[in-house]
Amino acid sequence: MNSSTNSLDDVSADSSAEFPDRASMMEVRLQAQEDEITLLKSSLADALRRIRLHDQLLPLLKQQLIAVNPGAARVLNQVCCSDGCSRRLSSSSAMDGYRHTGTSQLSDSIVTNANGHTGHQVSVEPRPATLDRSTQTEPTLSVQEPGQDRVPVPRRAMSLHLEDALSPGEPVEETRATLTRVPGVEEEEEEDEDGVREQEKELNWTSSVEEPIQPTTIRGLQNEVFQDRSCCADEPSPASSSVKTPEQSPSPRNGPLSPIQEGEKSALVRRNSEKLGNTERQRKRLDKKAASSTNLLARSPSLENRAKELIANAGSPGSRRGTYSQGQSIKMFIRGRPITMYIPSNIHNYDDLKMEPPSEKLHLDWVYGYRGRDCRANLYFLPTGEAVYFIACVVVLYHINNRTQRHYRKHTDCVRCLTVHPDKVRVASGQAAGVDKDGKPLQSCVHIWDSTTLVTLQQIGLGTFQRGVGSVAFSFADSGAFLCVIDDSNEHMLSVWDCNKGTKHAEVKSTNEAVFAVEFNPSDSTNIITCGKSHVYFWTLSAGQFTKKQGIFGKYKKPKFIQCFVFSLTGDVLTGDSEGNILTWGKSAADIKTLGKGAKETFQIMRQTRAHEGSVFTLCTLPGGALLSGGGKDRKIIRWSADLAPERECEIPENFGAVRTIADVDGEEILVGTTRNAILRGTFSDGFVAIVQGHVDEMWGLATHPSQSIFITCGHDRQVCLWNTEEHKLDWCITLEEYGLCAGFCPNGSVVSVGLSTGRWLVVDLLTREVVSESTDGNEQLSVMRYSPDGSFLAVGSHDNFIYIYSVTESGRRYARFGKCNGHSSFITHLDWSKDGKYIMSNSGDYEILYWDIAGGCKLLRNRFESKDREWASYTCVLGFHVMGVWLEGSDGTDINALCRSHSERMVAVADDFCKVHLFQYPCPKPKAPSHKYDGHGSHVTNVCFTHSDSHLLSMGGKDTCILQWRVMGGSPGDGRDRLASVSSTSTSSPEPAAT
Repeated sequence: MNSSTNSLDDVSADSSAEFPDRASMMEVRLQAQEDEITLLKSSLADALRRIRLHDQLLPLLKQQLIAVNPGAARVLNQVCCSDGCSRRLSSSSAMDGYRHTGTSQLSDSIVTNANGHTGHQVSVEPRPATLDRSTQTEPTLSVQEPGQDRVPVPRRAMSLHLEDALSPGEPVEETRATLTRVPGVEEEEEEDEDGVREQEKELNWTSSVEEPIQPTTIRGLQNEVFQDRSCCADEPSPASSSVKTPEQSPSPRNGPLSPIQEGEKSALVRRNSEKLGNTERQRKRLDKKAASSTNLLARSPSLENRAKELIANAGSPGSRRGTYSQGQSIKMFIRGRPITMYIPSNIHNYDDLKMEPPSEKLHLDWVYGYRGRDCRANLYFLPTGEAVYFIACVVVLYHINNRTQRHYRKHTDCVRCLTVHPDKVRVASGQAAGVDKDGKPLQSCVHIWDSTTLVTLQQIGLGTFQRGVGSVAFSFADSGAFLCVIDDSNEHMLSVWDCNKGTKHAEVKSTNEAVFAVEFNPSDSTNIITCGKSHVYFWTLSAGQFTKKQGIFGKYKKPKFIQCFVFSLTGDVLTGDSEGNILTWGKSAADIKTLGKGAKETFQIMRQTRAHEGSVFTLCTLPGGALLSGGGKDRKIIRWSADLAPERECEIPENFGAVRTIADVDGEEILVGTTRNAILRGTFSDGFVAIVQGHVDEMWGLATHPSQSIFITCGHDRQVCLWNTEEHKLDWCITLEEYGLCAGFCPNGSVVSVGLSTGRWLVVDLLTREVVSESTDGNEQLSVMRYSPDGSFLAVGSHDNFIYIYSVTESGRRYARFGKCNGHSSFITHLDWSKDGKYIMSNSGDYEILYWDIAGGCKLLRNRFESKDREWASYTCVLGFHVMGVWLEGSDGTDINALCRSHSERMVAVADDFCKVHLFQYPCPKPKAPSHKYDGHGSHVTNVCFTHSDSHLLSMGGKDTCILQWRVMGGSPGDGRDRLASVSSTSTSSPEPAAT
């Protein structure tokens, strides 16, 4: 292909570069599209005309063959039937072996034409024709036999004789005619000599004499002709019902096609033909048509090749999104927009590429983060030395001394609540009700599972709970026989379930207000308490029916929220509220004066204890009756005696947030979950250290170090965090003034650049954590920060549609603007550098794929075909030939947020919008490529990245604030280039598709 082979995307980019004015740019696009449509119509008409000429030529060739070898008729008929055709070329009937002679009847009645040729007496009976030329019906030809009725014969059953193409008197047996089409013959409206315009079409042929046909040539042509004119043997031909039987026909010939009689010349039948004498008018019409096409191509030189490409694609087989174009390019469609992918030169046959899942697989190695910002009572300590908590769809069992993790991963959506059975082995966890990729709701449920084996023992209430499960609790008095559940519906349904049978025991509507906690009375499983917004309810379960009593605040101020509660050793209920008080509740006789005669006992406040400034978020009882309380605003943890006298207190660091929940380890050491998604371990005397940390808001930026086992993340919480994949910990964290959206390591590994939401970007030294450089490009958010392989350039992709290029010196500490890539019509989403550091491939929000010559001055490469064999240092662009197969059927263009090719070029990881991580083989250029799919995230996966050694893959959730570290298992030596080369070597023996 030459430089004029451009896609519509290239024309769009060219227009935006030449015409800054948006209206002018749109006018240029519309004009180009109109010209292209005009040329396409012309090309389609030419293609249809070629097909019709081919159909008319085939009968002549068959007559030619049979004339030389009369025995070929039987062979032709057998080949036609054995190939399973869609229409019959012969007019023979399958019944009793008789052959009809409708076509041979044309040679029985000979007439002399005006031009001196001899032929059959034929009359034309036109059928109603459609307006569309591609579906235009053909006129029916009738054969008139002497003394017989006129018999209609379809056009394709007519016999075209060789004599019409030869000079008069030239023998057929000695020579054959090569029929050559005169180029440029088209239909045209022309005013004739009388001033009347008519639509005509003329087929002109020239004849040349060649050597006599050899029998071997005839046999080869027989196969080729009948393969091209394939037809169904079971479908009767229209000609078979309209021609005469052998008994009615006086013709001596019984073959399916009548051979040419020696010494006779038959008229060449033409469709919509005119008199043969007007050759001068034909030349004038052809000249005018040629001039018209030349003017059109002159206005847009690239349209000719573009039209040829589209014509070739129109009839070729393709996938749901792509069409294969003669081994040169394939088209992918996203939301109706065609995206041309040029096939690399080392792929000789695209159809021979086989897509298989990669030999590598992923195993969840580590989970970073903890969900404390919006969940309560979700941290427990097991006798095995493990802390159990959750984030996203994973329940984590973290051994606090060995620093190892195990994971329960049977949930299909975000886990919302957690509780531990009295036997300290079984665990119950409830999940939210989400939606799948098609928008269909996923049913929520509660899983009861064994913490030792991670085996699911019971699935409770599948499809019963609306929106999700808010709180769960096991009963204590009966050794955990029942499970109490509060769902997230508007009525916050309270239900009790049999843990062993999985059946519902009782159910009742609790309240329309928010419910924060539920617990069984440790000494009586028929008593249940719930608390939440402005209420404390005391429930009694009897014979499958609930009765409710509301706690009476009396003379005490009613708080807005009752955040938590526990049972004291004396059986009293202690609640913590949003006013910072601990309230002690107990039973008292009914006040007959207030409640009236017959009133029963009530639950009232017995004592109020001032505990914290701000809310009391959690209460935890210790062996011996002591109590721990955790504050919100004051971030304090206070130890209380059994009679609620304060004993000790401490304050956790501000950067960890408020106290969300407390878990007792051994009476002295405790675990603390915080509102900023951290878990602290420590004592009142020694203080607390973080053993689990994570982001607290949506994350997007992710980058791995080029030579060390560390990676960096940033997100909407304005934190930039550096993590260690080997030690599974946070090395350091800094807070910025704006939130970060993208990051990239300099190839020397000493600095990292971070793109912010305001168009500003920073360069941070990894050792000192200081900002060594900063700059601003535009006023919109940045989406990509990517260094060239040698570190001499930095590319900054922005939402203002530009890519800013900086030259880098002083080991990544000094930056100077080198240029700007201007040509995208939407925001930049992804970009990659070539291995030589001279070119960039970029994607944008409107699904463009553009290529840039950076070394040549940040110029747009308008001929994308020239970049098909270029090698890329990284591959993160979600649109490209090598990753076309990662797109699922029905994707709308935003379903894939990120992808990353491994350094070995053997596999590619994909982050999608449906909480899944996919692992494909690389390359995967064919639709419906198989992959390994992995669950774990509870929100859209925003980014994925391989570590420098490909030993691990990191995936980052959006709203779930979770980072999953996957260990890459299995695999074999070699890379993706070896795979392509092996496929190419096996494809070289196959015929390469002909270029159009």
